[in-house]
Amino acid sequence: MSITVRVLICALALGAGGLGAAAWFAGPTRNAVVIGYQTGVDPTKVAQAEGWYDRAIAKAAGRPVVWRKFDSGTDVITALAAGDIDFGDLGSSPLAVAATRQLPISTIALVSRLGRSEALVARNGSGIAGPADLVGRKVAVPFISTAHYSLLAALHHWGIDPARVQVLNLSPPQIAAAWARHDIDAAYVWDPALGDLKVNGKVLTGSDQVAAWGSPTFDVWVTRRDFAKSNPAAVDAFVRVTIASQDTYRRDGARWTATSPQAREIAAATGSRVEDVPGLLASNDYPTAAEQASPALLGRAPAGAGAGAGGGLARALANTAAFLQEQGKVDRVLVDYTPYIDPAPVRRVAQDQ
Repeated sequence: MSITVRVLICALALGAGGLGAAAWFAGPTRNAVVIGYQTGVDPTKVAQAEGWYDRAIAKAAGRPVVWRKFDSGTDVITALAAGDIDFGDLGSSPLAVAATRQLPISTIALVSRLGRSEALVARNGSGIAGPADLVGRKVAVPFISTAHYSLLAALHHWGIDPARVQVLNLSPPQIAAAWARHDIDAAYVWDPALGDLKVNGKVLTGSDQVAAWGSPTFDVWVTRRDFAKSNPAAVDAFVRVTIASQDTYRRDGARWTATSPQAREIAAATGSRVEDVPGLLASNDYPTAAEQASPALLGRAPAGAGAGAGGGLARALANTAAFLQEQGKVDRVLVDYTPYIDPAPVRRVAQDQ
């Protein structure tokens, strides 16, 4: 049993015992705001590299910022559960699992709507020419990630029973190493591992196509509820920087070429190939503050829409959880996922713009 599963089970046990969030998030005492991030390519990496978050949060919270890199969303959930980080970069699939397990976290902003920055690649020489050839082959993916959800959704679209594919749970660094040894035939992953795979592989599908088939995925920023309650100014500052970085990319992104300082900063933060950064940035979508605050995404459904009728992200989480339940990854689907989404910070940004 993985540490993530043990932590989630512990969360359920504590919830059943009636312990509140303060007891549940009994992390170490520290004099810093800790941000957990992953290696996806997006505009917030420039804000990270240039110290936008550090300055804004230090001013709002009176504490310095520490950054921690994670290989997968399940690792981010573990750190949030332990109280080791205050903000985390999380995909919609692990978010659906965490919310279904009723972890006390809140989604406060979108990082991106995922496109070709996550993809399923077949290794050259593996004999995989198309989806049908995946049967019986070793396909690696980080479990309970957006890539895992997209892989299962793609197999469903192609009419392939996942039980007929040898789906292996590997982290992105493990995928890159296994690929180099020819231990796996295909993988669904994100950068920097994705860039390595493309050098000697063929893309079978990307998350943009999986979204068009009806299974969209997102990357989001979440925070612990106890931290947000104690540090509302820091949460607002965090969201304002996130939106500012996305606005800057929409305005100036055409100049973020492979030779630009922004591309070099993103490559350094993520480990991606600098020449791949512009294309990866362009492959995803970065909604404005108004779009994020709307009922289409983080916002609530209009009054009278019915119990549990959340906004677009809440419905996407419910659909993701339902699909994962079919695959045996979660044991239930919540009636309402809106308690795990807080649109207030992005709404305040939208109102000020």
